[in-house]
Amino acid sequence: MRRLPLLLTTLALCGGLAAFGALDRTWPGSPRPSADTARPPGSRSAPDGSLTRAITADQQRLRQLPDDATTWARLGAEYVEQARLTADPSYYPKADEALRRSLTLAPQANADALTGLGALANARHLFDQAADFAAQAIAASPAHWPVYAVLADARTQLGDDTGATEAVQQLLDRRPGTASFTRAAYDLEQHGRTDDARAALRQALDGAYDPADQAFCQYQIAELDRNSGHAQEALTGYRQALRTDPDHTPALAGQARAEAALGRHDDAVRDYTAAIARVPLPQYLLELGELQESLGHPEQARDQYRLLTAEQQLAAANGVVDDLTLGQYQADHGDPAEAVRLLRAEWARRQNVLVADALSWALHRTGADTEALGLARQAQAHGWRNALFLYHLGEIEHTLGHTDDARTHLTEALTTDPAFNPLQAPLARTALTALG
Repeated sequence: MRRLPLLLTTLALCGGLAAFGALDRTWPGSPRPSADTARPPGSRSAPDGSLTRAITADQQRLRQLPDDATTWARLGAEYVEQARLTADPSYYPKADEALRRSLTLAPQANADALTGLGALANARHLFDQAADFAAQAIAASPAHWPVYAVLADARTQLGDDTGATEAVQQLLDRRPGTASFTRAAYDLEQHGRTDDARAALRQALDGAYDPADQAFCQYQIAELDRNSGHAQEALTGYRQALRTDPDHTPALAGQARAEAALGRHDDAVRDYTAAIARVPLPQYLLELGELQESLGHPEQARDQYRLLTAEQQLAAANGVVDDLTLGQYQADHGDPAEAVRLLRAEWARRQNVLVADALSWALHRTGADTEALGLARQAQAHGWRNALFLYHLGEIEHTLGHTDDARTHLTEALTTDPAFNPLQAPLARTALTALG
């Protein structure tokens, strides 16, 4: 299925609040991430109370010691993480205030506050700002390893392919562990090296001790299976992650994704609904909406799309800039011309493969296929075997009369993942049949 950037994915936990980042887990089968996936290693999907207790303790400490810059920085990071766990972006302004208070109190060499501001910027999809904050933190403290996670995530989303790989390597050099190996896996997968990505995730899992870290790694391995068309293996992996950490909501949504691919639609609707009740991410809302639409339930689909719009409006009110998510939604379920407008604005901010694919598809939906073709090919530049990207490219080529290329890419899309999207995979099969 298509995946939107995980809007609130921001902190990478590795044995506690440690590595900050907003790696959108917008991967193949659906672009996976912030979030527009993200992939915060070891992060929990629903609060277990420990983070709330930590926030309370730091608030009490600051009432006694209001000039404690270190505690202000830690509190800001905790607010960003709480936003991700609860899908409540109203924590972002609180995080911004706390982190800037820390920086005001300790303006020199305050790598913690700068790293936190970078994580917050990533969470709000202000990736250029995140990279700037990361650069400042590195200048202040080159050995401060969490900042390289922020930098890797920002560069990935900005489309700085070489820079992202370099930042991941710097993170690996300084802190080999869950945060670094999972980012290395994402980088490898984006370059079509799925087996190497799996090996990196296995290495991350071998070194993970916290159940949340372990579940995160198990979930990501299952994602590789799901997006390679191995839905049954993926379902087993998602279930394993949920046994390891029952609070891991991405694994619950992944379970729904695999069930939908296997034709177990009632189970998929149930599990999507449960995941949304925990964390109403736009990604989950869109996936459930498209599943309902494919099942001939238009009113239930519209309910999910309305909730998605409301969540996006709430995020925007709290400083999140996410024209990619809205553009992807508008292209298929709203106004394609509006999708082009939104996605051109996003492309002006960051030129990565996710935006290239989304803009190409929106252009195709408005009939601008010649321009769309160049962007669709750009989305393939790194070798990422993404079934949705391949379908989009094949459909654009089909419209332009490039029959052989269209046949090749539509076949590759369905070979990579025959159930990549409940609405578009059947269209891919129809188009391929028409091509002979």
